[in-house]
Amino acid sequence: MNTALLLTQALNSLALAMNLFIIAAGLTLIFGVLRIVNFAHGAFYMLGAYLLYSVLGWFGSGPFVFWIGVAAAGLVLGALAWAIERLLLRRLYDRDHLMQLLFTFALVLIIGDLVRIIWGTEQHAVSYPAGLGGAVDLGGIRYPAYLLFLIGVGPLVALALAFVIDHTRWGRIVRAARLDREMLAALGLNVKAVYAAVFATGAALAGIGGALAAPRMAVQPGMDATIIIECFVIVIIGGLGSLWGSFLGALILGFVTNFGILAVGKWEVVLIYLMMIVVLLARPWGLLGRPEQVRH
Repeated sequence: MNTALLLTQALNSLALAMNLFIIAAGLTLIFGVLRIVNFAHGAFYMLGAYLLYSVLGWFGSGPFVFWIGVAAAGLVLGALAWAIERLLLRRLYDRDHLMQLLFTFALVLIIGDLVRIIWGTEQHAVSYPAGLGGAVDLGGIRYPAYLLFLIGVGPLVALALAFVIDHTRWGRIVRAARLDREMLAALGLNVKAVYAAVFATGAALAGIGGALAAPRMAVQPGMDATIIIECFVIVIIGGLGSLWGSFLGALILGFVTNFGILAVGKWEVVLIYLMMIVVLLARPWGLLGRPEQVRH
């Protein structure tokens, strides 16, 4: 196994990990505040990819059209999630967790059928954005510029989210809603609006992640099934509700996936689940998570 192959696989692992982190960060945010296991997160991701495909089909491949499509995916998914939370989801916060799971699973089925009705069942390809379509010479290999962009944008998203959560008023409100929503309401803040904003933000991240993933994979129905499993693995091993745990979990999953393929071929998925079992046995709350506390 030569150095060039190892470097290529390491970069592939980082690109995959950073794309997965953007998606999983939304799932982490939603679970951390709303305490809802959102099975529809993968469907939001899939819609983001299809929205980018449609924007490129409508407006062509101009210099900024790709980024307009990425922004549109985030905005549309955020607006859709806001409406879902306001009209439907908030009625289930005080219901059994099984009802919440069934509701989000129903969203998966509905969105999947809508995708097939609107875009059909065939695969679609999305080109790299203007300026990032070539390869960069890294000394020993030539590597796609777009994947290097993904490697760079992931940490920026993580730092931006961490800054907002830790150093802004909205972030303090979100952290307070996570710990004690009754006290937050007693202080005069609109907890329902906070929950709607968090759900919309998480869905927007899923949509943006789906749009960014579109150039490196086929856009097709069913693409949500794999990504939701990977995102759940990330947040479980990293720690439910932990942003940096999701970042670490995405890195681990990216490297295990790509180097596992080299080591054991198609059996790399077994390595992923074995890794998750080992982490859960050692730290049931995840690598950077904390033991669950009673919430009010």
